[in-house]
Amino acid sequence: MRTTTPTGATNTSTRTTTPTGATNTSTRATTPTGATNTGVPTPPRSAPSPRAAGPRGLDFDKLYAARLQAARARPYLASALFALHVVECRRVPTMGVDRYWRCYVSPDFVDRRPVEELAGVWVHEVSHLLRDHHGRSDRVAKERGLSGPGERLRMNIAADCEINDDAFGDGLVKPEGAVDPASLRLPEGQLMEDYLRRFQLGPRTGEFAWLDCGSGADGLEREWELGADGAHGLSEQERDAVRFRVARGITGRPGSASAGWKRWAEEAFHPPQPWRELLGAAVRSAASAPGAGEDYSYGRPSRRSAGVPGTVLPSLRRRPPHVSVIIDTSGSVSDAELGSALLEVAAISRAVGGRRDLVTVVPCDAAARIAHPLCKAEGIPLLGGGGTNLRAGFTRALRSHPRPDVIVALTDGQTPWPASRPPCRTVVGLFPRHSRRTTWSEDDPDYVPHSPPAWARVVEIG
Repeated sequence: MRTTTPTGATNTSTRTTTPTGATNTSTRATTPTGATNTGVPTPPRSAPSPRAAGPRGLDFDKLYAARLQAARARPYLASALFALHVVECRRVPTMGVDRYWRCYVSPDFVDRRPVEELAGVWVHEVSHLLRDHHGRSDRVAKERGLSGPGERLRMNIAADCEINDDAFGDGLVKPEGAVDPASLRLPEGQLMEDYLRRFQLGPRTGEFAWLDCGSGADGLEREWELGADGAHGLSEQERDAVRFRVARGITGRPGSASAGWKRWAEEAFHPPQPWRELLGAAVRSAASAPGAGEDYSYGRPSRRSAGVPGTVLPSLRRRPPHVSVIIDTSGSVSDAELGSALLEVAAISRAVGGRRDLVTVVPCDAAARIAHPLCKAEGIPLLGGGGTNLRAGFTRALRSHPRPDVIVALTDGQTPWPASRPPCRTVVGLFPRHSRRTTWSEDDPDYVPHSPPAWARVVEIG
């Protein structure tokens, strides 16, 4: 047994020699200079845990604590807050959402901000999705011809102004750097579409160039988003179900929500209709329905005439359908609505193939005097201004020759309706009435305002 030890130290080593192929077990201990090694191994010192390589991950506990605080501050938004799926993302500046209800979160942003501010960011981001800012941005971009990242940034800023004017307070802290109308010298209480008309990108918006709430705020898909085929996205039906639950919670507890959220909840239950498309579809459907434009004609004998010698049977022929448009010209209809009615007459003619000779216009207040062919639409006098009785208009339209296959009534609805169903299909276009009266003073003593009858297809205009 012989070993070499550092100067001044005694090393005792035990070595056992075994035959070839056996296991050689050796116990060797090394001690620092000046220490005595007895041959018994000492337990190793507990080394400090190595620091994790690379950046820290997302602090989910802190993020979820902020979401819980947001749900407590705004309980009517709880269903929407917990419907969001969190995705850790280092490319998003702060927090952002896509239209499929994924929430992309920057770990550094969560580390820098307190829980109270993160709760406000949660409410802000989910508000983009509930208010359909992505869909509205797409529609505005199409209508106004807006394109490019700069215009989408402007839409994001406008959407933030719509949300942040009444989102904070009452237990919810406003995040640092949040955009609000006051920072752009704009009035409060307006919608994204209104704010877009009031500002352009410039010196006042330069400090918000970093803003990026994702495609859920402005409709422009980002490179860091998972897209339609990614995991954990909500379908269109699921998104609508979440909005409906939130709207139901707001209307059920109206005292706990702000005026902006109450307005949103009312629109969620009564969304605006694409009335031009609906009106055109209703007219086309009525004009092409079985029986419309069909009549017996001797111009071509029926094939069944061969079975009845000496008798000529008529055949059922389809002719282009005739449409009669009744326009309400009573005093309760404004000039703007009359102008809109004439525009719809032109659209109705396109719905039946552009044949202006197939469309007749019947102006009517308390009486219907004459039916005007549409080929003379430039000179159609919309006389009226008195009471309302569209029953006279229906009677005059049905007496026209040829008799119409479809009747379209454009009215504000403050009229009596025929007691029986006309022998043709009927479409009613209702002008909006922002205030309904509870008393009536029409000239017709039989006048009683009723809803349009069940046998008519009703489309709200405007």
